[in-house]
Amino acid sequence: MGQTANKPPNEIENEPYSEFELAARSASDKKARDLVALDLREVASFTDYFVICTGNNARHVQSIADAVEEDLRKQGRRPLHTEGYSAAEWILLDYGDFIMHVFNPTSRKFYDLERLWRDAKRIVVPGIHEAE
Repeated sequence: MGQTANKPPNEIENEPYSEFELAARSASDKKARDLVALDLREVASFTDYFVICTGNNARHVQSIADAVEEDLRKQGRRPLHTEGYSAAEWILLDYGDFIMHVFNPTSRKFYDLERLWRDAKRIVVPGIHEAE
């Protein structure tokens, strides 16, 4: 798929972290909760990775999405598509080779992407405490 398609995390040339890991770190720096990264390369063809997290409220959800977008823009990346920013119940930032999902607690529980994509491998992002 994208540049990370055939390379495992942390082995992208000239990058200390892959872009999905940078997104996860950005979310974590904004105190996102229940952060999970999923490797979809073996179960989906539309993207390589999901990064999923939860914000406490609408403003927190937006600030997490803003931080991810800002940090990736510094790397020259902009989302191909963004959805849900105004309502801030579920903000989706589509970067092609990975998709960032930032939920409020109610929407996270309702959509339960981890259950829906349970066949995907979980990725441990160094330094990030992932959801149990």
